[in-house]
Amino acid sequence: QVQLVESGGGLVQAGGSLRLSCAASGRTFSGYALGWFRQAPGKEREFVAAVSWSGGNASYADSVKGRFTISRDNAKNPVYLQMNSLKPADTAVYYCAARMGIYSDSEYMYNYWGQGTQVTVSS
Repeated sequence: QVQLVESGGGLVQAGGSLRLSCAASGRTFSGYALGWFRQAPGKEREFVAAVSWSGGNASYADSVKGRFTISRDNAKNPVYLQMNSLKPADTAVYYCAARMGIYSDSEYMYNYWGQGTQVTVSS
């Protein structure tokens, strides 16, 4: 069982930056691909970014490409989502998810989820 805890959300002005962290409780992420998803009010949850278990490969949604960076250091626990040039459209609850094996942009491929952290971008 993998328990995930997100942190780093908050309120920021448009154009600002935030860094989200996802930590595994009681274990490391070794062997797990990690993904970030988000859900805005009244909308379905959508893919944001994912990284392979080694950290050598990553994938991004077109809407965040060039602004967000997912990273991990398997020697340490957290996986990070660096979010720059934030827009009001980025306002959502952000979720971290984990799965063994290959990373995916489909939420249905992930077995473990965190509780989410709120990101609010004001205009």
